[in-house]
Formats: sequence, C-alpha cells, structure tokens
Amino acid sequence: MQLKEFSLISPVIESSHVFKAIETAIPIEVIEQTIGNTEVREERKRKLPSSLVVCLVIAMSLWSNDSMASVLKNLVNGLSREWTKLGKYWKVPNSASISEARQRLGSRVMSRLFERVARPQATNQTPGAFLGGLRVMAVDGTVLDVPDSKANARVFGYPASRRGTRAAFPKVRVVILIEAGTHLIVDALMCPYRIGERVRAKKLLRSVSEGMLLMWDRGLHSYAMVQATLATRCDYLGRVPANVKFSVEKVLDDGSYLSWIHPDGKSKKKGATKIAVRVIEYTIDTEQGKHSYRLITSKLDIALFPALLLANEYHQRWEVENTIDELKTHLLGRKTPIRSLKPREVVQEIYGWLLGHYAVRYLMFTAAQQAGISPLRLGFTGTLKVIRRAIGDFQDIQPEELPFFSPS
Repeated sequence: MQLKEFSLISPVIESSHVFKAIETAIPIEVIEQTIGNTEVREERKRKLPSSLVVCLVIAMSLWSNDSMASVLKNLVNGLSREWTKLGKYWKVPNSASISEARQRLGSRVMSRLFERVARPQATNQTPGAFLGGLRVMAVDGTVLDVPDSKANARVFGYPASRRGTRAAFPKVRVVILIEAGTHLIVDALMCPYRIGERVRAKKLLRSVSEGMLLMWDRGLHSYAMVQATLATRCDYLGRVPANVKFSVEKVLDDGSYLSWIHPDGKSKKKGATKIAVRVIEYTIDTEQGKHSYRLITSKLDIALFPALLLANEYHQRWEVENTIDELKTHLLGRKTPIRSLKPREVVQEIYGWLLGHYAVRYLMFTAAQQAGISPLRLGFTGTLKVIRRAIGDFQDIQPEELPFFSPS
C-alpha cells in the first residue's frame, strides 16, 4: 500500500486559529491589540508570527514537560489534523527558530497581556469569595529555580549558602495577589532573589481598592504595609510576628483589643504617625501541639466583624499557598520550572505561566458559576487535562458550532 503524498505548506497561523478553547479567558482581540500596542508586529509574514508565539509561550505551561517543538505541535494539533485531510503538511520550526521568535517577541507583550487580562471575577454568589461584603484577597511570594546560566545568575542571583559553596540554581522571586475565593492571580511581580517579598508585595497594592479585605502572613507585616494598604482604602487582616508588641488600649467584648501600630524610623522621618489597629489573639490546639496566632485588622466594629469570624477567615489565606502549589507542582511540574537561559525570556516565560494558570482558573470559575458551586471544589489537574485536549479539538470546529462557549 502506498502512502498518500503530502505537499509542504507554510500557513500564517494566528491566535484566532489556535486559542478558541480558552478565548473566554484570554480574548483573541486582546492578544492582537496588545501586540499592536507594543510595536512588535512583523513587517513581513513569518512562519512563527507574534500572535502564534504568544500562544506558544502560554502553552509552555500547559505542556510543561514537553520540548518546545512538541509544545508547538500540541498547540496546532487540531489544525494539523485538518491539513492532513487535505494532503498538506506543516513542518514544525526547529528549536533555534523558536528561540529567535521568542527573542523577537520580548517580554513586554506578555506582561502587558497579563495586566489587561487578569481581573477578579467572583460575584456575590461565589461561595467564600466575600466576607461582610468585602472581596477577600491574599498576597504572598515564592521563589523559582531558573537555569544556571551566566546571564540568569548575574540578573537574578543565588540564595545564600555555606562558605565555599554555591547554590545549584539562581532564583527569581515572584510575589502574587490572588482572589481567595477563585484562586485567580490578579497581579504579580518578579524580581531578583536578593530583593525581599515585602518590597514587592507593597507594590502589588496598586491592584487593591475599597471593598476588598487583603490578608497577608507575618513575613509581610510592617507599618509601611499597613499604611500603604489604608491609603488605597482597602481593609486588611494580617498576621504579626511574635516579637512585635502591642499595648492594650481597650479590651473589646469579643476578646480582641484596640491598640496602635507605630511608624518605623524611616516612616517617622517622613511625618508618619501611629495608626489605630484591632488585635486578635488566639491559640489552636492540634495533635502536633498548640499554635498561637496574633492578627491585626482595620475592621474595628466587633458587631459586623467579631473576632471569631476574622480568625476563621484568616485561615483562608492558605488559599494563596494552594495557588502557588497549583503553579509550581500541578501546572509546571518540572524539576527546574523555568526553561529559559536568558533573563528577558525568563520574564516572558513566567508571564506566560501566569496567563496559563489564569486561563485554567477562569474556566474553572465559569464552569462552577454555571453549576452554582464553589470553583475551589473543582480539580485543577483534571481541568488542565481537559483544556489540553480541548485546544486541538476546538480548532476543528466552526464558531457557529460553539453556542455554549462564545465569549459573550
């Protein structure tokens, strides 16, 4: 039996052909507008146009264990099936061509795309997303190993190690702001390892506002953090380190008490003054022993926000830890999470990774909303597998065949 002869083709593949399955989360027109606004659109037709490279960078997180060429094959699998029916064959570009295309794209397109797409989505009907009418948000940070290249080491740096030794990999620090009730990452920043989480976390306050309750762990506690959060008119609920002391100004009926947080020396020189806080102290008994907690909050009304309610709510802050686990374990799942040998491509890759997570979580949110359940009840890994299959399958289907998945 003779195999059918195939003719080689060089189609122009746009994001509108590729990302139909997730365009409700990452709209095609937003990708195109972002490329246009960042002046990276090619003057001539290329085998890997910018819109396809954007999709490829996002898809790197969806198929994290595959080579770049395999990721590209997976990404256009549905289109390839259609070409095969017509006796056509698209030769996948080699790794050098893919690297060059990523370098042409740069990192600004991906960062701006994330800024335009990532938004809180929970409604009043989303279970656990609000407390007393306030949208519950959480901030935290993590570090990622990046390939041990000279360029990455120079920009991101190594963690401290014993004298005469060096850490195995440079590390990049990533700080994220999430909507606790949906696990959607709505803002993120990255920086070299040597820059602490507090500095970057404070910059994420650009994305909080009145009507939100921001939670943070004791490592992010500072007078500056409290002051900056209040300046946005956002409320807060944060844990305090054991070495920070508060005077008891007035004990309230629920066992919490009013006190003051005093400015640090740097803030005092700028004219900062003490800020009223409410302190909640409690102990949790577990099989491993007793664990003491001390929280401060801007919510002073014990009738609307009793101490027990806030203490219970604070432990939803762990949703940000679960989100980080989704990112580092379930979405990436690589021994060295980041592939790129150059810092600019590292930044590009991380924003693609954040967009991939946002797409998965957004689709989980919309599915849960239709079912009337919490999006946190759905399995992240299972949804990821569905999306991997759907990307190729949706490329075979015409828009009029998708009444339940239209962007509107």
